Amino acid sequence: MANLEIREEIRKSRLFHYEIADALGVSESAFSKWLRSEMDAERKEKVMRAIDSIKGVQANLEK
Repeated sequence: MANLEIREEIRKSRLFHYEIADALGVSESAFSKWLRSEMDAERKEKVMRAIDSIKGVQANLEK
Protein backbone atom coordinates (compact mmCIF):
# COMPACT_ATOMS: atom_id res chain seq x y z
CA MET A 1 0.00 0.00 0.00
CA ALA A 2 1.33 3.42 -0.96
CA ASN A 3 1.83 6.43 1.31
CA LEU A 4 1.58 4.46 4.54
CA GLU A 5 3.02 7.21 6.73
CA ILE A 6 0.43 9.69 5.47
CA ARG A 7 -2.40 7.19 5.85
CA GLU A 8 -1.30 6.44 9.41
CA GLU A 9 -1.10 10.13 10.29
CA ILE A 10 -4.61 10.66 8.92
CA ARG A 11 -5.88 7.75 11.00
CA LYS A 12 -4.10 8.91 14.19
CA SER A 13 -5.33 12.45 13.71
CA ARG A 14 -8.89 11.24 13.11
CA LEU A 15 -9.22 13.39 10.00
CA PHE A 16 -11.35 12.88 6.92
CA HIS A 17 -9.94 12.91 3.40
CA TYR A 18 -12.25 15.78 2.45
CA GLU A 19 -10.75 17.96 5.21
CA ILE A 20 -7.23 17.45 3.89
CA ALA A 21 -8.33 17.88 0.28
CA ASP A 22 -10.01 21.17 1.17
CA ALA A 23 -6.85 22.41 2.91
CA LEU A 24 -4.84 21.46 -0.19
CA GLY A 25 -7.29 23.11 -2.58
CA VAL A 26 -8.11 19.88 -4.45
CA SER A 27 -11.18 17.68 -4.68
CA GLU A 28 -11.61 14.71 -2.38
CA SER A 29 -11.42 12.38 -5.37
CA ALA A 30 -8.13 13.95 -6.50
CA PHE A 31 -6.66 13.49 -3.03
CA SER A 32 -7.80 9.86 -2.96
CA LYS A 33 -6.05 9.32 -6.30
CA TRP A 34 -2.87 10.83 -4.85
CA LEU A 35 -2.96 8.24 -2.08
CA ARG A 36 -3.12 5.31 -4.52
CA SER A 37 0.44 5.64 -5.76
CA GLU A 38 3.54 6.76 -3.90
CA MET A 39 3.81 10.56 -3.81
CA ASP A 40 7.03 12.41 -4.46
CA ALA A 41 8.71 14.09 -1.50
CA GLU A 42 7.38 17.56 -2.34
CA ARG A 43 3.75 16.42 -2.45
CA LYS A 44 4.15 14.37 0.74
CA GLU A 45 5.49 17.44 2.53
CA LYS A 46 2.58 19.53 1.28
CA VAL A 47 0.07 16.92 2.55
CA MET A 48 1.79 16.63 5.94
CA ARG A 49 1.77 20.43 6.33
CA ALA A 50 -1.97 20.43 5.57
CA ILE A 51 -2.56 17.71 8.18
CA ASP A 52 -0.51 19.62 10.77
CA SER A 53 -2.41 22.80 9.98
CA ILE A 54 -5.79 21.11 10.47
CA LYS A 55 -4.62 19.52 13.71
CA GLY A 56 -3.50 22.94 14.95
CA VAL A 57 -6.88 24.48 14.21
CA GLN A 58 -8.67 21.61 15.94
CA ALA A 59 -6.42 21.94 19.00
CA ASN A 60 -7.22 25.66 19.22
CA LEU A 61 -10.95 24.96 19.00
CA GLU A 62 -10.75 22.46 21.86
CA LYS A 63 -9.26 25.08 24.22
